[in-house]
Amino acid sequence: MAAGAPRDFVPFIETCTDSLLVTAYLLTRDRLRAEELVQDTLVALYPKWHKVARAEATLAYVRRAMVNRYLNQRRRPARGEVVAAEVPEAGSGDDFDAAVAERDRLRRAMARLSDRQRAALVLRFYHDLADAEAARVLGCRIGTVRSLVSRALAVLRDDATLSAAGGEPAGRTA
Repeated sequence: MAAGAPRDFVPFIETCTDSLLVTAYLLTRDRLRAEELVQDTLVALYPKWHKVARAEATLAYVRRAMVNRYLNQRRRPARGEVVAAEVPEAGSGDDFDAAVAERDRLRRAMARLSDRQRAALVLRFYHDLADAEAARVLGCRIGTVRSLVSRALAVLRDDATLSAAGGEPAGRTA
């Protein structure tokens, strides 16, 4: 870090990077893209860190900036197969196979969601934010958050129903 770095910037990085990386991974579904998203967000916020540090909740401020950066990215890679970020260790029996299959099914279902739907789910269920707070982070109305969550859950439920019935999941919805 530069010698002239704000004194509260380095401690923030040390304590909050893991949380930001998890959020970014849930949004991007890719470890390298998640790391880039966190790094790009922090680089963009560094010059105005004095303003960020005055925020009521610094982590929430940075998380919102990161979600906005994610949603506003112009160039997106093609949405194809989801590749596992890590190779699972050898397991024993059907439980391990079933767990891997379930995670893969969930990743594929999440990949079919729109970016805003995925962001709404991450904010509501991973970060346990209320609808109002998720709406603030996404920059939309509470009703929009509820609609995004409802539609996303419908896609996930539909996928679970089709998977249980042995059918092919439906295409990506808006």
